[in-house]
Amino acid sequence: MANRILIADDDANLLISLEYLLQRQGYDVVLARDGDQTMKLIRQQPPDLVVLDATMPGLSGFEVCQQVRADPALRQIPIVMLSARARETDIAKGKALGADAYIVKPFSTDDLVNQVRLLLGADR
Repeated sequence: MANRILIADDDANLLISLEYLLQRQGYDVVLARDGDQTMKLIRQQPPDLVVLDATMPGLSGFEVCQQVRADPALRQIPIVMLSARARETDIAKGKALGADAYIVKPFSTDDLVNQVRLLLGADR
């Protein structure tokens, strides 16, 4: 069974591109367009990994990350923050809130795929 990845971003073009990219790698992909929808989907059916934009309508990616890490039933889900917010303070904030990785936009798709594989385990 394929690993399930939830991609959360308010940029529709990026969502479509990432969905295509990760489906080609054999992952089952679910999409969310804002923070509130992201939390709803995570709670309904926890994914194996979340790719999370830092700035979205509703709950920010930072707030989603914080809520996931505060919930004992969800805290083990790996989170990759993917954001144009590239200041050291933003990256430090994402990691402090529990992101397993923080990738700055624009980004290499190879870097993202490698990070996803690393967090899910190379054998999956």
